[in-house]
Amino acid sequence: MIIDIQKYYCYILTNKNRTVLYIGYTDNLKRRIIQHKNGTATLFTKKYSVYYLVYFETFDNKRDTKTRERQLKNWHKEWKWNLIKSENPKLETLSIN
Repeated sequence: MIIDIQKYYCYILTNKNRTVLYIGYTDNLKRRIIQHKNGTATLFTKKYSVYYLVYFETFDNKRDTKTRERQLKNWHKEWKWNLIKSENPKLETLSIN
């Protein structure tokens, strides 16, 4: 018997100039990024053109993912940038396969 374990993602998006951050969570990262790019995800990301994926973490359950999202949203902006740069020092846009 094969059991497919659902994955969840806490992610950070930014805008073209890397001046705005958005933190969210989802169970389908590729679909959610497309929604942000199309302007159908949130008013904030649509208003500020925030759809460049620069960081994400993977979780096995929704509760831990939501907890991490809330934690990151409460961090100072500098801490968030330091976290992103620890994994993505050039602040490159990450691709989802």
